[in-house]
Amino acid sequence: MLNRIIQRAPGTIEARMILVTKSRGLESNRPSHYRLGSPHVASRRAPLGPACALPLFPPAESFRLFPPMLGFPLRRLSVSGLRMCRARRSRASQCLSGPRAMAVTEASLLRQFPLLLPQNRSKTVYEGFISAQGRDFHLRIVLPEDLQLKNARLLCSWQLRTILNGYHQIVQQRMQHSVDLMSFMMELKMLLEVALKNRQELYALPPPPQFYSSLIEEIGTLGWDKLVYVDTSFNTIKLKAEDASGREHLVTLKLKAKYPAESPDCFVDFPVSFSASWTPQVNSPQSSLISIYSQFLAALESLKAFWDVMDEIDEKTWVLEPEKPPRSATARRIALGNNVSINIEVDPKHPTMLPECCFLGADHVVKPLGIKLSRNIQLWDPENSVLQNLKDVLEIDFPARAILEKSVISYSKVVRRIVMFPAQKDFTMDCGICYAYQLDGAIPDQVCDNSQCGQPFHQMCLYEWLRGLPTSRQSFNIIFGECPYCSKPITLKMSGKKH
Repeated sequence: MLNRIIQRAPGTIEARMILVTKSRGLESNRPSHYRLGSPHVASRRAPLGPACALPLFPPAESFRLFPPMLGFPLRRLSVSGLRMCRARRSRASQCLSGPRAMAVTEASLLRQFPLLLPQNRSKTVYEGFISAQGRDFHLRIVLPEDLQLKNARLLCSWQLRTILNGYHQIVQQRMQHSVDLMSFMMELKMLLEVALKNRQELYALPPPPQFYSSLIEEIGTLGWDKLVYVDTSFNTIKLKAEDASGREHLVTLKLKAKYPAESPDCFVDFPVSFSASWTPQVNSPQSSLISIYSQFLAALESLKAFWDVMDEIDEKTWVLEPEKPPRSATARRIALGNNVSINIEVDPKHPTMLPECCFLGADHVVKPLGIKLSRNIQLWDPENSVLQNLKDVLEIDFPARAILEKSVISYSKVVRRIVMFPAQKDFTMDCGICYAYQLDGAIPDQVCDNSQCGQPFHQMCLYEWLRGLPTSRQSFNIIFGECPYCSKPITLKMSGKKH
């Protein structure tokens, strides 16, 4: 009885058709064709073996591992016979892992470093070039017979030796710990790029004298009283200016090597992006410090109304967050009462319009405020200030920090203890879990809804606490559990805000 079985050898591209003939209870496996390039194609003598196809072996290895006519009775095949077949196949794969891995490494080395080639058949000597930052450097690597890099020698040209001067210990360390030549060459290339970069920064040519003379002339025209800082190389310059309300602002300029042909980088503390127009031409009126400073003053004038609104809020309310707001900050968290606050986000382009509002506190206190906001939103008048509009819409008076902040602050070696009047303590209660007011810059913003409790917590503290309770349950980003203080139901909605 003849059965045709089509099998594909792992790691090869041909399919072998094995004719399996049953005779006297034994198997006889004979390939129906031979591999291209096999030394036995012409003589029609291919090595015999099990039915599983294997990559090309040398003839001696093939017969040694798999003798001809090796087989077992299919009906009488025992468990020990199956184990023997599997063991022989695993030994064959182990014999192939070394040559295959070496071939893959050599192919990767040729692909990554095409100018580095072996100089002998044993591949113990490599010579060629390594490229970094568009430059080629000659080198020669001599490996021992066991191809271990820890006993290898690296011979460099005088250019490469000069650049790697000071990195000899690192090169030797990498050679001792690299598993193969490919990994060592990759690390040597990275090290060479770092050395070239440091060398360029060290030996960079200074700008011509005209660079400094033109800068000094521009600063003189602008006014030396506006100069706040300049470094020794004249690469960083800080200028100051005042807006119509007397607020002082700074602009930092990072000059490039081709200034004024290239525009400098500008850094400002604005709530909106600031990009100065620049004409990349020498001696152009639009390519000077004076032009950038004029655009800086115009941007200050356009943001005057926004900063007036934020300054009024900072002066007449108790701002909980941020503690020291920069000029670029558009949000304020304002205290309204006992563990109740409102977070507003002001639009810098339309500062007197209704800001985005979010109330923080217990539901029985926050819900009435939300109802008032919805009911009185038509009372918002853009001609009035944001603070006055909030008072009219919410029908409340904001507590001022200047009145409530009468505290005596004492420090101990372990914790910071704040001793204050009861009126102020209501607004700055510590977290009921970590017993701290600030945790990574965040203050308690979650409050128990129980009117007899009202204990505040940090969002992350309450999240970790509820996660540890076996009775808590979670639905999407909302966790339901019990208050650590009063054991009443408490709900935490994770906002995704990282504290």
